[in-house]
Amino acid sequence: MPRICLAALAAFAVAVPGARAQQAIQDWDAIDALTQTVAGAMGRTAAPIDRRIKLQRCPEQAAITAIDSQTLAVRCASLGWRVRVPMTGGAGAAPGFVAATNAPPAAPVIRRGDAVRVSFETATFAVSYSAVASEDGRVGDTIALRGEGNRNTLSAVVTGPGRASVAE
Repeated sequence: MPRICLAALAAFAVAVPGARAQQAIQDWDAIDALTQTVAGAMGRTAAPIDRRIKLQRCPEQAAITAIDSQTLAVRCASLGWRVRVPMTGGAGAAPGFVAATNAPPAAPVIRRGDAVRVSFETATFAVSYSAVASEDGRVGDTIALRGEGNRNTLSAVVTGPGRASVAE
């Protein structure tokens, strides 16, 4: 009887680290759903992320930003990893690709007069800035923004509701 108990405990001890290791790998299904949402807002379709990529699970919500009209970036700032996700369909698509839907363009996620959090990120630092939108913008659009005192103006790419990014 004691041998059976020891065998059961040993089997349990072997299975638990495997379960923890599985939990430590990023869940790409949730990220795919988010990239499809962002790509859909841009009138495009995001390619699924390759499931062979094994990255440590991001402890916070991964950030998804548009690099350009054909690529999204999924970033985990706290762990320092970034995955590029190609998009297809819509304006400027490569020949041979067909848009997944014939839906009308998405509604603007930033309206004129909205407060916008503008960020500039490089490999070594990140800066955020508060501004006011001078025009409406959809995800992926470049819009004009006013800084403090309405004298400073800048252009940034819309990355989501109330968020924009200055290109590197």
